[in-house]
Amino acid sequence: MPRHTETRRLPYTPEQMFDLVADVGAYPGFLPWCLGARVYDRSETGFQADLIIGFRVFKERFTSKVTLERPNHVHVDYIKGPLRYLYNDWRFEPAAGGGTDVRFLVDFEFKNRLFESLAGALFTEAIHRMVGAFEARAAEIYQ
Repeated sequence: MPRHTETRRLPYTPEQMFDLVADVGAYPGFLPWCLGARVYDRSETGFQADLIIGFRVFKERFTSKVTLERPNHVHVDYIKGPLRYLYNDWRFEPAAGGGTDVRFLVDFEFKNRLFESLAGALFTEAIHRMVGAFEARAAEIYQ
């Protein structure tokens, strides 16, 4: 049951960070291991998305419901795929002196014990690479 929380102060507005995280369709262009994304059932308050994640010989599809509360919150609820559950939460708060405090939480568990043991071994490295990819993408599009 890997779980990770992290807060980073970034020099962008909450609206910019919200737009970056909410643009799930763009994930394959910058997010490690994200091979494909499909967004559907879009409304002002959210959408559903399928992500295809691949790592070495593993390739899995995840379906999630994404709830949007502009400009401060993106929440992901797991619908189906290889997990027992997934809880993913992004919060964007204006920082004193400028920028945004980005708070990120991910908590999940695989149905398959083999995947769970592999994820546990690689989890910290994978999360740091993924969070870093969002930070690098923000620098690319907003600076």
